[in-house]
Amino acid sequence: MAQRRSRGPGPGVLALSPRRPARRRTRAGRGDRLGVGAHQLSTDTSTTTSERKARPMKITSMTTYTVPPRWLFLKIETDEGIVGWGEPIIEGKAATVAAAVDELSDLLIGKDPANIEDLWTIMYRGGFYRGGPILMSAISGIDQALWDIKGKALGQPVHQLLGGKVRDRIRTYSWIGGDRPGDTAAAALETKNRGFTAVKMNATEEMQFIDSYTKVDQVIENVQAIREATGEDFGIGVDFHGRVHKPMAKVLIKELEPYRLLFIEEPVLSEHFGSLRDVMANTPTPIALGERLFSRWDFREVIASGAVDIIQPDVSHAGGITETRKIAMMAEAYDVALALHCPLGPIALAACLQVDAGSYNAFIQEQSLGIHYNTSNDLLDYVTDPSVFNYDDGMIDIPSGPGLGIEVNEEYVIERSAEGHRWRNPTWRHTDGSFAEW
Repeated sequence: MAQRRSRGPGPGVLALSPRRPARRRTRAGRGDRLGVGAHQLSTDTSTTTSERKARPMKITSMTTYTVPPRWLFLKIETDEGIVGWGEPIIEGKAATVAAAVDELSDLLIGKDPANIEDLWTIMYRGGFYRGGPILMSAISGIDQALWDIKGKALGQPVHQLLGGKVRDRIRTYSWIGGDRPGDTAAAALETKNRGFTAVKMNATEEMQFIDSYTKVDQVIENVQAIREATGEDFGIGVDFHGRVHKPMAKVLIKELEPYRLLFIEEPVLSEHFGSLRDVMANTPTPIALGERLFSRWDFREVIASGAVDIIQPDVSHAGGITETRKIAMMAEAYDVALALHCPLGPIALAACLQVDAGSYNAFIQEQSLGIHYNTSNDLLDYVTDPSVFNYDDGMIDIPSGPGLGIEVNEEYVIERSAEGHRWRNPTWRHTDGSFAEW
């Protein structure tokens, strides 16, 4: 029987029907009411200790929490009391991804969470229609939670289960500037004084296929001011955010060359990556792409084409730890660097760091502390020990605790899920009234 999902008793609740609390669904179809704050699917767990030891662990329930500022968390419970956390989110589509998680739960409840590769394959291939941001983000969060469970069950961090680590820590950068960059030089200097060695900023406001050189000059002046404020050795990443088209991207990239950027991100939309070959042939600046690609099949042609220097899969969009690790290895075979995309929450960041630990080609990690989207809550609010994400000399340590290496503050997650969110990205228009890429 089809289930219709809607916003129930509170903004953060994913209920089975309007104005009704969430229901616990057992494998037999019976239900009992739950409180506000979550949607939960479960199985009967009335087994003895000896029975548990005689058979594999089983997934018993999956609960999603919509929490500010724009995130979706997933808790997977097992019959042995081990809980795993994941972050299945497409920014602006939290409720849609939560519905996809619910649908996938039919394939998972009652199964052994240790069989991650098999469960991933069933989730991806079993539905006939494959890929895309919604399905892959749902799979991503589930996959993260399964690895968290496996690591906790074995008392090891996830990176140890993936073959061990090649590094103890990784460089990280901080976001400065909003969607329409303002006084970025002062923000960059303040960030440097806090110990970071690199920043990333959005490059420009709306830009037409062919646009004004006044806008080009504004971008150059912004970057020049940052370079003068922070010095020659400070890393500056510039994100075009797919809002620039090929003709103006060529102009901007050429004009930015004197400032020795760390990288230029999404100079054009991912679907136009072929045009990057022209750009790459004429610039020494590293070109990065990948936050809007969702599987190894999406990345395959991009990597093999030689169109990019850096790939940026998102562990909450590109199939989780299982798939992102495969993408990273494929990139390494082509001498392409890895810089995981992560303007998201603490669970996503922890998952990224587990992948970074064992990926030789990883060189820097994005994180969202202080990003302009985080107005109501920030990265550290949802973990019991914020020190796990401490940075020193612009570097962050790889978490060494079991599973993802963090402890989620479940009580606070439930509290904030009562508020929830309906975050949406802005809709922009050019001066002529036509749609502008955000």
